[in-house]
Amino acid sequence: MNRYSNLIKCLAIAASLVVSAYTPTAEVVKSQMEFESERFGIFLHWGIYSMFGQGEWYLNYGPEAKEYAKAAGGFYPASFDADSWVKAIKNSGAKYICFTSRHHDGFSMWHTGQSKYNIVDATPFGRDIIKELSDACEANGISLHLYYSHLDWTRPDYPLGRTGHTTGRETDKTDWPAYYDFMNNQLKELLTNYGDIRAIWFDGWWDHDSDSIPFDWQLEQQYEMIHQLRPGCMVGNNHHQTPFAGEDIQIFERDVPGENTAGLSGQSVSRLPLETCQTMNGMWGYKIQDQNYKSVQELIRLLVRTAGKGANLLLNIGPQPDGNLPQAALDRLDGMGKWLDKNGKTIYSTTGSRLPKAEWGTSTHRGDTTFIHVLDPSVRSISIPMTEKVKYVKSFENRDNLRFSIKDKVLTIQLPEIEAEEPDYIIELLNR
Repeated sequence: MNRYSNLIKCLAIAASLVVSAYTPTAEVVKSQMEFESERFGIFLHWGIYSMFGQGEWYLNYGPEAKEYAKAAGGFYPASFDADSWVKAIKNSGAKYICFTSRHHDGFSMWHTGQSKYNIVDATPFGRDIIKELSDACEANGISLHLYYSHLDWTRPDYPLGRTGHTTGRETDKTDWPAYYDFMNNQLKELLTNYGDIRAIWFDGWWDHDSDSIPFDWQLEQQYEMIHQLRPGCMVGNNHHQTPFAGEDIQIFERDVPGENTAGLSGQSVSRLPLETCQTMNGMWGYKIQDQNYKSVQELIRLLVRTAGKGANLLLNIGPQPDGNLPQAALDRLDGMGKWLDKNGKTIYSTTGSRLPKAEWGTSTHRGDTTFIHVLDPSVRSISIPMTEKVKYVKSFENRDNLRFSIKDKVLTIQLPEIEAEEPDYIIELLNR
């Protein structure tokens, strides 16, 4: 009896593995290939939380949801111009935008029919932000991804997790099936009414990561629905775990893949297309006191290091409550755009480094060409293993030939003096 019982269990496990197997469609694969070639996108965290100037998690740190929601009545971002946003982002060299359709505060930035708590029905502004942004992206050749929060600090039907305990919402009206239907109905709206959405970027799974009984988010069914509604739409989830079945990209928060300095990206690196999300200053949403913006030099080096890992950089901006992108952010977009105008060939449509990890920098590759990125201006020579013959070694910027030697299958390149403010000295190496 025990033997048959074990057999039945094994068959059940095998059946579950077959059911959960996921093979992306040809349309998704096309989106993945396009996504991997782009290397640079812009994240936009914007909602009524911008009015408080305390970041996107403000509701979690004290105010009650009913009082917080009153801010919607005063939300009138008169300076918002989707076309200006998209053009500034396009000029930065970024190829796609990921926008927060609904964050953890539950406020929807489109005219959803599932709740009146949205940008059209609850604010005097009365305009559909995502519709305008979608139209501007289409007009400017920029792909649009939409962030969507799995958790909600305001709705009583959402099962309370480890955050949102002070918002004053009723906790005795939990109704997961109702909340799950609400989410899926909202996702259907986003995927059918707003043009070619290339990815849904989920967040919030971690809200139940410490439950004594594992919480079932029913992700497999939700992912399947997304892929059926829009066959080319990719799914990503910022859960800080190894990717689940049905996911098409892997996300790393605040670190390049394989590093975990922020403690959020310790998961193993998969073979899926990779994306690092990072803030331009310290916060995701607008925080009036946070003017600690990374320099253009720092951001370029971050982009290069991310590309060296074979990943995209999704760089965040928190728009102001008046609808403007902060000038500090615009300045950095401009600086990155000027750099990419000259050096984009070494970033776009490249693969990650094939060289051993080095303190001086990294490399990117395209065909027989290796782009060596020297991120430490103090370095005067570098040595890398080389098993193939070398046709030439040049400075990418001015095409000057660089002195090099090969001994015992090690290529040593002599470098000129590099200016301290140079973000990245690039060497082009062509193999025969």
